[in-house]
Amino acid sequence: MARLDALATVASQLSNAEAERLVELASIATMHAVALETLQADRAEAIWREAHERHPELPEVVVELPERIAA
Repeated sequence: MARLDALATVASQLSNAEAERLVELASIATMHAVALETLQADRAEAIWREAHERHPELPEVVVELPERIAA
């Protein structure tokens, strides 16, 4: 959670496009962690949901796995 708080702080100082890209990269890292089973999908979703609640300026992130990994 602390890393997403830091991300929100940095994102608030960037242009909208740069902030969106930063969040996109962080969400991809989250999906990789879920795919590698170092983080459970439900926990990842909860972390992003809590981050969005604390920092409404962050886009909402839905943790999804590609079909070939989810199967």
